[in-house]
Amino acid sequence: STCACVEYYGKALESLIKQVKIMSIHGKMKHKRNKIFTEFRKLPGGILVCTDVMARGIDIPEVHWVLQYDPPSSASAFVHRCGRTARIGNVGSALVFLLPMEESYINFLSINQKCPMQEMKSQTNVLDLLPKLKSMALADRAVFEKGMKAFVSYIQAYAKHECNLIFRIKDLDFASLARGFALLKMPKMPELRGKCFPDFTPVSVNTDSISFKDKNREKQRQKKLEELK
Repeated sequence: STCACVEYYGKALESLIKQVKIMSIHGKMKHKRNKIFTEFRKLPGGILVCTDVMARGIDIPEVHWVLQYDPPSSASAFVHRCGRTARIGNVGSALVFLLPMEESYINFLSINQKCPMQEMKSQTNVLDLLPKLKSMALADRAVFEKGMKAFVSYIQAYAKHECNLIFRIKDLDFASLARGFALLKMPKMPELRGKCFPDFTPVSVNTDSISFKDKNREKQRQKKLEELK
């Protein structure tokens, strides 16, 4: 749903999935967008992590799966997203992830967009990759900061969903969400002010001590810290 989520999960997938080309694209990449899109079209296979910048007006041949991690903010966008696959007589699949409290969105789509959906059975033998993602955040401040920004942007986007009778921010389980983003600690933001999260355990490490793998960025950070002192 957001550029920050694309940045974070794109980076995560690059490390977690080997031997598959992972590319990321979103609206803030103005000059790079065409280059990435053209490169992806030429690939024999791969994964493109994207915002709704890719939901319409583009043609990528032989897209087998469209995985919608976030429910789109408008019902028409849902159909446009699904339309990236099964084009011109081809077969494809589209999947949207919903929380139990969001399931009435299925009825909404069937009425609003004449779009029937079927429940997909939960996958078995699923690997828990969150510890690895946490380790990545502990090893590189860039990953840690991307995760925090992604979490904040996700909540802000959720709060603005056009179906706010179904997608209610007050019903969100922030602790579970933070665990799903493999956060090391809860960020400070207005939506979380005054709330307690007994189901979320922050790491015992002082996150200020996490350094950037990029030596230049770390040098700049240390300089700023000295100035603040």
